[in-house]
Amino acid sequence: MQYEGTVYRPPSEARSLIVQVTVGCAHNTCTFCTMYKDKKFKIRPLADILADFDEAAMMYGGHIRRIFLADGDALMCRPEHMAEILRYIKELFPECERVTSYGSPASILCKKQEDLNLLHELGLEMIYLGLESGSDEVLRRINKGETADEIVRAGLMVKEAGMKLSVTCIAGLGSLELSEEHAVKTAEALSRMKPEYIGL
Repeated sequence: MQYEGTVYRPPSEARSLIVQVTVGCAHNTCTFCTMYKDKKFKIRPLADILADFDEAAMMYGGHIRRIFLADGDALMCRPEHMAEILRYIKELFPECERVTSYGSPASILCKKQEDLNLLHELGLEMIYLGLESGSDEVLRRINKGETADEIVRAGLMVKEAGMKLSVTCIAGLGSLELSEEHAVKTAEALSRMKPEYIGL
């Protein structure tokens, strides 16, 4: 397995096979996040990704139940690129029960709904999406890159595709000045998206 830099994953992916489809994060300018500052974003060549899966199949045989597609923005791949990866997973790991990925709002919103529908049909079961805050002012201050409405729209596209949605928010991100606005508007955004999971 070829890993570049430190690899991060959601807590619920502790027992998952992790393969880097991309390296780093395409946005990578959020003020609160230092996870990918040491990496320049890139999409890995398909041949390298598939080679990692081949190696995992040799090492772990028929014991791969969950797969997490890293890094911070795997959905930035073209839909055809991601579809090839998902088809290969189905072929190589028929026992796999769940494939998941981080998805930035930008990487979701640049897709057509039918693209997301296809990725779900091919086995992408859940997307982890960072809302951080429902307050546009907080989002502006942390340089998130999207408004709350745009992030909600991205979340609803994931759900429309039939995938599960796990949304992350950051308590205290509004500081004292915007604490009430941050709390109330974040709750409003979550109520609009109705994610299956919320990480706070």
